[in-house]
Amino acid sequence: MPTVGARGDPPPATAVALAVDALSGGDIIGLPTDTVYGLAADPFHTGAADRLFRLKGRSRCVELPVLVAGEEQALSLCTAVPRQGRRLMELYWPGPLTLVLPRRPDLDADLGEEDATIGIRCPAHPVPLAICAKMGPIATTSANRHREPALTTAEGVTKAFGAEIALVLDGGTCDRLPSSVVDCTGGEPKVLREGRISRAEIRAALA
Repeated sequence: MPTVGARGDPPPATAVALAVDALSGGDIIGLPTDTVYGLAADPFHTGAADRLFRLKGRSRCVELPVLVAGEEQALSLCTAVPRQGRRLMELYWPGPLTLVLPRRPDLDADLGEEDATIGIRCPAHPVPLAICAKMGPIATTSANRHREPALTTAEGVTKAFGAEIALVLDGGTCDRLPSSVVDCTGGEPKVLREGRISRAEIRAALA
């Protein structure tokens, strides 16, 4: 399993092309993000999400979130985005904020057993942004076995997963708090996980 340098903004076109080819073929890759390293799959490729769940050791009842290149891609995945959800997109994307939104009923993406909602994030990192810009939304999870510590370097991902994944993109050390998660499917947004953006900041932004 090769490790490919992907530092820079924009990242090397060759690294992005290799990642897109691997994902489009149904393979799993490791990639840097603005939080920690992640594992990624193409949720529109039959069987790719199943491979990602098995690799992670995670139940399909815990839905995979997706990364997007921007608001336009996000809106193509969901319906009836509330005003407050749009406000949070404007304030914190790209950045460490995952929004849980009503999933489009006809969306042909395998993200787990849940099909009424979808978790979406636009990360502040050039590598996943470039990949999503080329191929569309990608399903992701942190690059670690379920319940084990998150991995923060490409070397760590390579050691942990070896030949089980097709490619690791090396973007340097990624060692920051996880994204905050806000459920925007109800009457009022609800913070499900407090990450780099505090509950107080989110509440103030929506006041």
